[in-house]
Amino acid sequence: MAYFDAASAAPLHPVARQALLAALDDGWADPARLYREGRKARMLLDAAREAAAEAVGCRADEVVFTSSGTRAVHTGVAGALAGRRRVGRHLIVSAVEHSSVLHSAEVFEAEGGSVTQVPVHRTGAVSPSDYASALRADTALAVLQSANHEVGTVQPVAEVAEVCRAAGVPLLVDAAQSLGWGPVEGDWSLLAASAHKWGGPSGAGLLVVRKGVRFAAQGPADERESGRASGFENIPAIVAAVASLRAVRAGAAEESVRLRGLTERIRARVPRLVPDVEVVGDPEQRLPGIVTFSCLYVDGETLLHELDREGFAVSSGSSCTSSTLTPSHVLKAMGVLSEGNVRVSLPPGTAEEDVERFLAVLPGVVRAVRDKLGAPTPHTVAEPGALVVDALGKRCPVPVIELAKVFPGVPVGGTVRVLSDDEAARLDIPAWCAMRGQEYVGEEPADRGTAYLVRRLG
Repeated sequence: MAYFDAASAAPLHPVARQALLAALDDGWADPARLYREGRKARMLLDAAREAAAEAVGCRADEVVFTSSGTRAVHTGVAGALAGRRRVGRHLIVSAVEHSSVLHSAEVFEAEGGSVTQVPVHRTGAVSPSDYASALRADTALAVLQSANHEVGTVQPVAEVAEVCRAAGVPLLVDAAQSLGWGPVEGDWSLLAASAHKWGGPSGAGLLVVRKGVRFAAQGPADERESGRASGFENIPAIVAAVASLRAVRAGAAEESVRLRGLTERIRARVPRLVPDVEVVGDPEQRLPGIVTFSCLYVDGETLLHELDREGFAVSSGSSCTSSTLTPSHVLKAMGVLSEGNVRVSLPPGTAEEDVERFLAVLPGVVRAVRDKLGAPTPHTVAEPGALVVDALGKRCPVPVIELAKVFPGVPVGGTVRVLSDDEAARLDIPAWCAMRGQEYVGEEPADRGTAYLVRRLG
């Protein structure tokens, strides 16, 4: 099996495994105790904190170890908002943040706070000027990821941090995807990360709170981790997490160049090998190992299953997956095609031969899935005068497939009304128009669902 889903969880690094096993023997005792075994555990914990601080670029007493990256985000957002409650109850996030950030924002909003979502460009990047415009006198906190987990786009953290610092607003950076490749630049105030993203064990995260940042930990008080993360420290996992972070950082410069070459190969060749594909995300400002593309007329869940049968583990932000019937919030915010979405995220050490085999297999897999769905071919001829497509009750990508089938029979200047009650059509039909050089006129209410209007330009 070629594992191409490192953005979800990277395989356990050999150094992490070794450190974990060693720490199970020496780090099991309570580090708060003064007897020998407690002191041994404390030394391991202190050494890990020093090493983590060096990797992040902060002071050791600013590092807090948590039970996960999600817990680090939740703790950081809640603590920073509570610490600045006298300033106001306004939170700024980007529209493409990880779900842990957006869920924190939902809780804050339900408790009476206000939230501004900053939009992104089609590449998935925010504009620092949009963050500046979102700042208000009552803004307590701003949040921005260092790089997007679905499309790999790197965000302008340093510029946004400068804007926030000038306004006196702390910036929390979700660095889960990028920390294994290097420290986060800029004058940020808080940072969260997750060990399993860089080859550490799951169940270990870190939160950094810079000195001078107002922070009030929420929930019952606990004397551990400066009162900012409750519960007994998982010292073996912490030691393994930091050991693997140092190990991947040691080879990050060289491996970054190699993986970037492999993902560039995928970005360039997939559109040539597979018709009707949109490669999404910034082509330059992106993480080394992530490349994402979407295929028209393809059921995302079926595509992933077929690739799995061929020996490839990939993920998807498509609305047609077993976990959701709505498009990925990231793809939706970018305004790109969501159907048939594939995210390839290569872990360090990925073999060139596996990438070549993926490129060899992909065209046949996509073609087979399209054939099962009755997708149009270049020889498809629709019935003349078929100007209404009734796709009510049909899920993606069927509404777009039905549109494509009738389109050859539409005269230049003619309009097609696509009736659909699938939320994904609101994103995918405009994306189809952009890819095919046709005009998306807009949408209008219908007796059932929504009517999407497309005009043929040529």
